[in-house]
Amino acid sequence: MRIISGTHKGKRINPPKNLPVRPTTDFAKEGLFNILNNKIDFEETIVLDLFAGTGSISLEFASRQAKQITSIDSNYHCTEFIRKIATELQYENLRAIKANVFNFLSNKKIACDLIFADPPYDMAEIEQIPELIFKNEILNKDGIFILEHSRKFDFSEHPRFTEHRKYGNVNFSFFK
Repeated sequence: MRIISGTHKGKRINPPKNLPVRPTTDFAKEGLFNILNNKIDFEETIVLDLFAGTGSISLEFASRQAKQITSIDSNYHCTEFIRKIATELQYENLRAIKANVFNFLSNKKIACDLIFADPPYDMAEIEQIPELIFKNEILNKDGIFILEHSRKFDFSEHPRFTEHRKYGNVNFSFFK
């Protein structure tokens, strides 16, 4: 994986092969961040990255100097890898927490400007994620929630849904 832009533009990062992840493709990540370039001021944005995996999205936000990034993943090796890379790249604005995402969303009262979630595509509870975020008021007013998912899900009927983007097999649903 690589960092597309920012302070570490072009930096290649090689996660361990044994991580149980499916990283967002560089093609999809580049498309996503092209959209975000026109929607947010990275340096003023507090980001929550759910199901962070390799930390690819978190590291991209850190390279673009987001104000604060919190990466959540239930796998110890994933959060340790994110911490290791954040230390190596001197990203003091990035912290990784080992936690079950559903428990974290139910028990934490935090406020974020942007939430990105990339759950396993076959996760049965994927449709609960938008409701948990909005019910627990984790997203700031005018904030953006982006859910990465497979094509079998359609969130267009959700009252907070704003748009859908597709990059190959990667689908992003945006909510406000």
